Amino acid sequence: MINQNYPYFEIPKTMNNIISRRQALQTSLALVGAGFTFSSFIQKSKSDGFQIGACDWSISNINKPEAADMAAKLGLDGVQVNLGNFDNNMHLRDPKIQQAYLSNFKKNKIKFSGLAIGELNTIPYKSDDRTDQWVSDSLDVAKVLGVKTILLAFFGNNDLKNDEAGTQNVIQKLKNVMPKAEQMGITFGIESWLSAKEHLYIINEVKSPNLKVYYDVANSNHMGYNIYQEIRDLGKQNMICEFHAKENDFLLGSGRIDFQEVKKCMDEISYKGWIQMEGAVPVGKTMFDSYIENRKFMKSMF
Repeated sequence: MINQNYPYFEIPKTMNNIISRRQALQTSLALVGAGFTFSSFIQKSKSDGFQIGACDWSISNINKPEAADMAAKLGLDGVQVNLGNFDNNMHLRDPKIQQAYLSNFKKNKIKFSGLAIGELNTIPYKSDDRTDQWVSDSLDVAKVLGVKTILLAFFGNNDLKNDEAGTQNVIQKLKNVMPKAEQMGITFGIESWLSAKEHLYIINEVKSPNLKVYYDVANSNHMGYNIYQEIRDLGKQNMICEFHAKENDFLLGSGRIDFQEVKKCMDEISYKGWIQMEGAVPVGKTMFDSYIENRKFMKSMF
């Protein structure tokens, strides 16, 4: 379950640090006079930090409301859910399915940490016009779930690397849908094999503040990009909407990614928000045991 305990502050017990009851009362009254309460301060402290989620497809519950049950057992803050697939007609667009998700997530006290459209990897946004409606409808679904970021996947059949025609088609499609995204206050995040420079080309062509990069450290590392420099370069331009913390066949912290350096980069660009765990299950180890360890590592780091 989510840890419901509030953070606490311990004052060193030295003469120089002793605060009298009168001083404490004066401080409290001053805060109240300024419009603050202890509970509002605590809530702000909690919201200012990182939150750790996981993709529903990584915790063995893709396209299932039961992803919240698993997330609660793993001690996660939230789950990035998938819109659906072709066979179930992208089922999260169905109000009945939405209600099933909302009820189970509320019961388990698990947040919706994000929305993704993974089916674009099979039925490509870049060339199949059926996907235009899915992308548009995903905004309505995100509003119902209270999600502010939607991941658009560009892998497999939807890969944009070295595909100029596909890239230009995606730019035009995004230009068409971004006014709706802007009106609803929802951001689309591009996750792909592209470099930071190639991502920025698309974003600059679309010209919308609600289009950013969904940065996956493992994907970019796999492509040979300097992920730490990319995070700094993109982040300083406010072009990263969210992160995937991923390793291929390693536990988080045991593979190719230097997460201490990632954390340093995030601090430099003042990133605070969701970090979604993905993959990171070694051969021979169960998903459950892996994600217990992954969560502990991420909580210790972030």
